[in-house]
Amino acid sequence: MTDTRAGIRQANGQKTVRLTQYAHGGGCACKIPPGELEDIVAGLTPSGAAGTAVGDLLVGLDHGDDAAVVRMPGGPGTPAAVATADFFTPVVDDPHDWGRIAAANAFSDVYAMGGTPLVAVNLLCWPRDVLPFDLAREVLRGGMDVAAAAGCMVAGGHSVDDPEPKYGMAVTGTADPERLLRNDAGRPGMPLSLTKPLGLGVLNNRHKTTGEIFPQAVETMVALNRDASRAALAAGAVCATDVTGFGLLGHLYKLARASDVTAVIDSAAVPFLDGAWEAARTGHISGGTRRNLEWVTPYTDFGDTDELTRLLLADAQTSGGLLVAGEVPGAPVIGELVAAGPHRLLVR
Repeated sequence: MTDTRAGIRQANGQKTVRLTQYAHGGGCACKIPPGELEDIVAGLTPSGAAGTAVGDLLVGLDHGDDAAVVRMPGGPGTPAAVATADFFTPVVDDPHDWGRIAAANAFSDVYAMGGTPLVAVNLLCWPRDVLPFDLAREVLRGGMDVAAAAGCMVAGGHSVDDPEPKYGMAVTGTADPERLLRNDAGRPGMPLSLTKPLGLGVLNNRHKTTGEIFPQAVETMVALNRDASRAALAAGAVCATDVTGFGLLGHLYKLARASDVTAVIDSAAVPFLDGAWEAARTGHISGGTRRNLEWVTPYTDFGDTDELTRLLLADAQTSGGLLVAGEVPGAPVIGELVAAGPHRLLVR
């Protein structure tokens, strides 16, 4: 029996805290809707004082890329600094898994730029009068475990007493400034590869609603995008992004717009996790996914694709894979970039 209002599951006489019941949403589906976010940051540019800053901003606010990149002084061979931050509400009930997922998701922004994480700091919001701190410790331990797997140091962080639990990391990494993966570097003729299957959003939403555990989703979310990033660079790719809260369609739309191309998606070639279609058919569609679809629809020619397919292509992912303009060994090719047309996205 589960008391979802209190977030407590009773099983065999024992009580287990269901972390997902302490948040209004879950994971990257809790992002501010992309259209609203763009309205917020529109017109924000560095102040005049930024001209005195050390280094050269290579990637900033212009195209909403995955992380900021700064060319550091020092001449040829000096690596660029890559900086990002990512945190969210619980996407699963297990605190250690949540920590692992949040850390992998934060590191993904660095990998999506072609970088390597160097050091991270924790970002923790916790309802200290509601949830015990031993759960918070497990969340932090999960983050440290994934950081160790990534070869990234963890050095402290920041915490806030908050009505909802939230966790993530601010990550600083390095990259070769001449070999970045950017979302504005796509060109017509480039194929599109996707390195993780979709469906994380609907499976996580079903987990939140029913308490069912989906190991295939957890395994996918905790997997680092490190190898995919290295493979993309080795293959000569220059354009990529990761697929997280704005869904495949949302992130691909941003890439196509930044690169001034049209992206064509073969929906039959897109991989999905086991159980994703069933979860979607039974109504486990998050509000974030619906907002994603609403945002991209004016810029998309969907052809005769049905509504369920559209929703799954817009499914709000948490710690999803890389979307690479180029062929990545082992990753399916799901479409291509073509010359800009009346629509930024064509779904077939």
